[in-house]
Parts: sequence; structure tokens; C-alpha cells
Amino acid sequence: MTTLDPGSTALILIDLQQGIVPHAGGPRSGDEVVATAKTLAARFREAGAPVVLVHVGFTPETLPSLNADRPSLPPEGTPPAFSELVPDLRQPGDIVVLKHHWGAFTGTDLDLQLRRRGVRTVVIAGISTNMGVESTARSAWELSYDVVIAEDACASRSAELHAFAIEHIFPLFSRVVASGNIELAA
Repeated sequence: MTTLDPGSTALILIDLQQGIVPHAGGPRSGDEVVATAKTLAARFREAGAPVVLVHVGFTPETLPSLNADRPSLPPEGTPPAFSELVPDLRQPGDIVVLKHHWGAFTGTDLDLQLRRRGVRTVVIAGISTNMGVESTARSAWELSYDVVIAEDACASRSAELHAFAIEHIFPLFSRVVASGNIELAA
């Protein structure tokens, strides 16, 4: 069991939105990730810990550089519906962050929002494990947060991409746990 103080811990859910959830390919479906994330978020809200819902969207003005061997973003940006959070995820009091990069800290006020609330530990989950979740987790660690990854509330485009991040990347700077093994107690 991983016991966390709800007074200094926040849950950050990455890209649980209309344009991304259907593309989760492993090791679980996007719908399974959303269901697990909703249960985890309810536990955080009940304990009085902040829940942060991060979603991503791009316009031609907000696109990061497309100078890459395999750019994955459309140069015209994403349609508005792409960024809409999945139904019934957002609840009153949740913090909502719109990002324009893979990671939730780059170019947003997320760090400020968390520090104002005295957050020192972040539990991160969402889609895609090896992109948005990993980028956010790396930045959180670099900003000196304690990082916990809720493995069963994450998925990627493939089980292999998910497994690589879970087995080889995250253990270097975080604790990887099942969401049911996260206890919120002062």
C-alpha cells in the first residue's frame, strides 16, 4: 500500500479527452483507463485532495515545432471536439489545464496551481503512458515533486510502448503502483 497525505497530494489525469481516448491500444482500452481514473478521482475528491484534468489542443499558432522525422500533429491544428474531456469526468472544484505540448507543465500554470495548494506529491495517470504521462512525470520530478504513477489508469498506443515506460523509465524517478494500492490518509 502506498499511503499519501491528501493535504499535500494531487491527482493529475492526462488527456482523457474525446480525440485521444479512442486511440489507446494497450495494455488496456481507453474506456478502461477512464473508468479506473474516474474511480481514483472520486477517492481523491472525497479525501479533499485536488484533481487536475489536463487536456491538449493545438491551433496553427500553438503548435510546437513540426520539424521532426515523423511529426504527429496536423499543421492545421486539432478540431475543437478533439480537446473535449470525456463525459462525466469533470466535477466541481477540479482544476482544468489546457496544454499545447506533450507535458502538462510546459507553458501552463500547473506548477503554480499545485504550489499554491501546498502540493508536494503528484499521482499521474492517463493516455498516452509514453508521451503525455511520461513528459508530465519527468517535468514533475524535475520540479522536485514526489511522483507516483497509477499504472492501471494508463495506456498507450500499444502494450509495448506502455510497458517500456512502466518498466524502464518511470522507476528512475517515480513509484509505480496500482490505483487500488493508493491510500489517502493524513
